[in-house]
Amino acid sequence: MATRAQARESVIGLLYAYDLGNEGIVKFVDEILEDKKIRNKQKDFALKLFNGVVNNLEKIDTEVTSHLDKRGLDDIGSVEKSILRLATYEILFESLDKPIIINEAIELAKRLAGDNAPKLINGLLDKVAK
Repeated sequence: MATRAQARESVIGLLYAYDLGNEGIVKFVDEILEDKKIRNKQKDFALKLFNGVVNNLEKIDTEVTSHLDKRGLDDIGSVEKSILRLATYEILFESLDKPIIINEAIELAKRLAGDNAPKLINGLLDKVAK
Protein backbone atom coordinates (compact mmCIF):
# COMPACT_ATOMS: atom_id res chain seq x y z
CA MET A 1 0.00 0.00 0.00
CA ALA A 2 1.24 3.47 -0.86
CA THR A 3 2.23 5.94 1.83
CA ARG A 4 1.10 9.53 2.14
CA ALA A 5 4.58 10.57 1.03
CA GLN A 6 4.16 8.52 -2.16
CA ALA A 7 0.73 10.04 -2.69
CA ARG A 8 2.19 13.54 -2.32
CA GLU A 9 4.99 12.69 -4.73
CA SER A 10 2.40 11.59 -7.31
CA VAL A 11 0.47 14.83 -6.77
CA ILE A 12 3.70 16.79 -7.39
CA GLY A 13 4.03 15.01 -10.74
CA LEU A 14 0.44 15.81 -11.64
CA LEU A 15 0.84 19.46 -10.63
CA TYR A 16 4.08 19.65 -12.61
CA ALA A 17 2.30 18.46 -15.76
CA TYR A 18 -0.60 20.82 -15.06
CA ASP A 19 1.81 23.74 -14.64
CA LEU A 20 3.47 22.97 -17.96
CA GLY A 21 0.14 23.50 -19.71
CA ASN A 22 -1.29 19.99 -19.67
CA GLU A 23 -4.58 21.04 -18.07
CA GLY A 24 -6.25 18.03 -19.69
CA ILE A 25 -4.42 15.85 -17.16
CA VAL A 26 -7.36 16.49 -14.82
CA LYS A 27 -9.35 13.94 -16.83
CA PHE A 28 -6.72 11.23 -16.28
CA VAL A 29 -5.81 11.68 -12.61
CA ASP A 30 -7.58 8.48 -11.54
CA GLU A 31 -5.77 6.38 -14.12
CA ILE A 32 -2.38 7.95 -13.36
CA LEU A 33 -2.75 7.32 -9.64
CA GLU A 34 -3.83 3.75 -10.33
CA ASP A 35 -0.75 3.22 -12.53
CA LYS A 36 1.42 4.44 -9.64
CA LYS A 37 -0.36 2.02 -7.31
CA ILE A 38 -1.88 4.86 -5.28
CA ARG A 39 -5.15 3.27 -4.15
CA ASN A 40 -7.92 3.38 -1.55
CA LYS A 41 -7.37 5.93 1.25
CA GLN A 42 -4.14 7.22 -0.27
CA LYS A 43 -5.87 7.72 -3.63
CA ASP A 44 -8.63 9.69 -1.92
CA PHE A 45 -5.93 11.72 -0.13
CA ALA A 46 -4.06 12.39 -3.40
CA LEU A 47 -7.25 13.36 -5.24
CA LYS A 48 -8.22 15.72 -2.43
CA LEU A 49 -4.79 17.37 -2.56
CA PHE A 50 -4.63 17.66 -6.35
CA ASN A 51 -8.17 18.99 -6.71
CA GLY A 52 -7.65 21.31 -3.74
CA VAL A 53 -4.57 22.87 -5.31
CA VAL A 54 -6.16 23.22 -8.76
CA ASN A 55 -9.38 24.69 -7.35
CA ASN A 56 -7.50 27.18 -5.13
CA LEU A 57 -4.58 27.90 -7.45
CA GLU A 58 -5.10 31.66 -7.61
CA LYS A 59 -5.20 32.07 -3.83
CA ILE A 60 -2.20 29.74 -3.39
CA ASP A 61 -0.14 31.59 -6.00
CA THR A 62 -1.04 34.96 -4.46
CA GLU A 63 0.08 33.70 -1.04
CA VAL A 64 3.37 32.31 -2.33
CA THR A 65 4.09 35.39 -4.46
CA SER A 66 3.51 37.69 -1.48
CA HIS A 67 6.54 36.09 0.21
CA LEU A 68 8.91 36.21 -2.76
CA ASP A 69 11.55 38.92 -2.73
CA LYS A 70 11.78 40.70 -6.08
CA ARG A 71 11.22 37.41 -7.91
CA GLY A 72 8.01 36.22 -9.43
CA LEU A 73 6.48 32.78 -9.38
CA ASP A 74 7.69 32.26 -12.96
CA ASP A 75 11.30 32.55 -11.72
CA ILE A 76 10.90 29.32 -9.74
CA GLY A 77 11.32 25.94 -11.42
CA SER A 78 8.17 23.94 -12.15
CA VAL A 79 9.02 21.13 -9.71
CA GLU A 80 9.76 23.59 -6.91
CA LYS A 81 6.59 25.52 -7.76
CA SER A 82 4.54 22.32 -7.61
CA ILE A 83 5.98 21.43 -4.20
CA LEU A 84 5.31 24.96 -2.93
CA ARG A 85 1.74 24.93 -4.23
CA LEU A 86 0.97 21.58 -2.61
CA ALA A 87 2.46 22.51 0.75
CA THR A 88 0.85 25.96 0.72
CA TYR A 89 -2.51 24.34 0.03
CA GLU A 90 -2.01 22.01 2.99
CA ILE A 91 -0.94 24.88 5.27
CA LEU A 92 -3.90 27.07 4.29
CA PHE A 93 -6.68 24.48 3.95
CA GLU A 94 -5.77 21.30 5.85
CA SER A 95 -5.50 20.64 9.57
CA LEU A 96 -2.15 18.81 9.60
CA ASP A 97 0.58 20.37 11.76
CA LYS A 98 2.53 22.98 9.80
CA PRO A 99 6.00 21.63 10.76
CA ILE A 100 5.00 18.22 9.37
CA ILE A 101 3.84 19.78 6.09
CA ILE A 102 7.03 21.83 5.78
CA ASN A 103 9.26 18.86 6.58
CA GLU A 104 7.49 16.69 4.00
CA ALA A 105 7.89 19.44 1.38
CA ILE A 106 11.62 19.71 2.16
CA GLU A 107 12.04 15.95 1.80
CA LEU A 108 10.20 16.03 -1.54
CA ALA A 109 12.47 18.87 -2.68
CA LYS A 110 15.57 16.88 -1.73
CA ARG A 111 14.37 13.95 -3.85
CA LEU A 112 12.81 15.75 -6.79
CA ALA A 113 14.28 19.22 -7.21
CA GLY A 114 17.58 21.09 -7.50
CA ASP A 115 20.23 21.50 -4.82
CA ASN A 116 18.98 24.90 -3.63
CA ALA A 117 15.32 23.88 -3.59
CA PRO A 118 15.10 22.59 0.03
CA LYS A 119 16.40 25.91 1.38
CA LEU A 120 14.08 27.96 -0.84
CA ILE A 121 11.06 25.82 0.05
CA ASN A 122 11.84 25.86 3.76
CA GLY A 123 12.18 29.64 3.81
CA LEU A 124 9.04 30.34 1.80
CA LEU A 125 6.84 27.84 3.62
CA ASP A 126 8.03 29.14 6.97
CA LYS A 127 6.76 32.59 5.92
CA VAL A 128 3.47 31.13 4.64
CA ALA A 129 2.94 29.23 7.90
CA LYS A 130 3.29 32.38 9.97
